[in-house]
Amino acid sequence: MISRLILSVLLALGLAAAFAPVAAQEPQTNITAGCAESYDPAADYFPQQAAVEYAENFSVEYFANYKLVTINQTWPGSESVRYVLVQCGTPAPDGVDADAVIEVPATSLVTMATTYLPFVVELGLLDHLVGHDKFDYVTTPDVRARIDAGELVEVGEGAGVSVETMIDLEPSLIFASSSGLIEYDAHPVLAEADLPVVLTGDWLEKTPLGRAEWVKFVALFYNREAEAETVFANIADDYQALVALAAGAAERPTVFVDAPWQGTWYMAGGGSYTARLLADAGADYLWADDESTGSLTLSFEAVLERAADADFWVNAGGYWMSKDDMLATDERFAEFAAVQNDHAWSNNLYLNDFGGNYYYEGGIAHPDWILADLVAIFHPELLPDHEMMFYRQLK
Repeated sequence: MISRLILSVLLALGLAAAFAPVAAQEPQTNITAGCAESYDPAADYFPQQAAVEYAENFSVEYFANYKLVTINQTWPGSESVRYVLVQCGTPAPDGVDADAVIEVPATSLVTMATTYLPFVVELGLLDHLVGHDKFDYVTTPDVRARIDAGELVEVGEGAGVSVETMIDLEPSLIFASSSGLIEYDAHPVLAEADLPVVLTGDWLEKTPLGRAEWVKFVALFYNREAEAETVFANIADDYQALVALAAGAAERPTVFVDAPWQGTWYMAGGGSYTARLLADAGADYLWADDESTGSLTLSFEAVLERAADADFWVNAGGYWMSKDDMLATDERFAEFAAVQNDHAWSNNLYLNDFGGNYYYEGGIAHPDWILADLVAIFHPELLPDHEMMFYRQLK
């Protein structure tokens, strides 16, 4: 028989356990909908985290219940911006220097550039999208379907954005890029109205995989890091496999890019995004010796002097559908060997009815798709069954 003393001790222990405070259960996965039901300062609210490998213009630091996101430049020469992303249902940190504090996961979204749209779809966030700046240029099929069904609101672009429409939508998040020119940018108008605008800087990335990795940036605001890691890993694996394939080609053809506009040929610099794609596709870019990351401003004569005998011309004339279209613009294009040999290609295979080009939307998100097209152009023997996604042969 248990003594009264032992029994009283056991009862006391049982009662003590019953009244002891119970710690909040630590999340095993990120909370992708709603808020934390209770706050435990010892818990890690972001067990699934993003690791930034290729992108150079943003970074993220994780803390127990918030993330600190830094964009180094939002336009060339700008100062960095920092956002504190706090798990909803937990307190914001004190004393952290940031441009804005935002609760995550966000619940709704307006995009002010088409480059975010493929990321929205691939992260499973399409239902969160409530508005976009201008519908004409949208080419992502799932987003286009929502536009056609009347399920999205057009908010206007640049400094002409409709603040009233945006206020009526009440988005929890607005992604906007910036040129640094107040007469063209939407964000100063949105910020003045105290709307939750987040500046990005994906367009300043110098490499294809660096820019595609901004899928992780979008994911940070929705706690979708696990999904973003999977999406990007597939892109990077496919891209690197194509790089290895092209590296084994017997020859590297010479190539030049772009086309004149109003008398000036804006040729991609040797340190640019485009130059990296060409190198990775196993081609020798004729301006690879230049280190600039932007565009060179050249005369027709200067380009002809260097590229007259080049094997290929790609990204030629955004709206040319044939060689006849090209020569109707300027008969001198016939002096290029690439034109004579039907080796001129335009990246406009998929244009919507308003001139929106999928290359600058789905292609930016999936540089592996662009690279596959280029490898098939330069080295058709390596991908004999490839079907073009972006490129049209001008013949």
